[in-house]
Amino acid sequence: MNGIIKKPLLTEKATHDSEVNNRFTFVVDKSANKLEIKKAIESFYGVSIEKVRTMRYGGGKAKVKYTSRGISNARVTLWKKAIVTVAEGETIDLYGNI
Repeated sequence: MNGIIKKPLLTEKATHDSEVNNRFTFVVDKSANKLEIKKAIESFYGVSIEKVRTMRYGGGKAKVKYTSRGISNARVTLWKKAIVTVAEGETIDLYGNI
């Protein structure tokens, strides 16, 4: 994939959403905006996008683990998810390149 689209998100909820509502979910670069995401998906998959919704996860929260070696402090990684709505009658074949 290119630098903006990292990978498609294949969860049970995302798969159901793609089958019923024609919306597909991708993990994208955390600094990408909606216009860049739309352009990247349209050029990579050859479909027209109607709407892009984005969500940020992680947020740099502190995470503490209590292990047998003592207390371990870490940060939760920040990642961004994009849900794109494809035009009516079009679809994205996520399993074609496997």
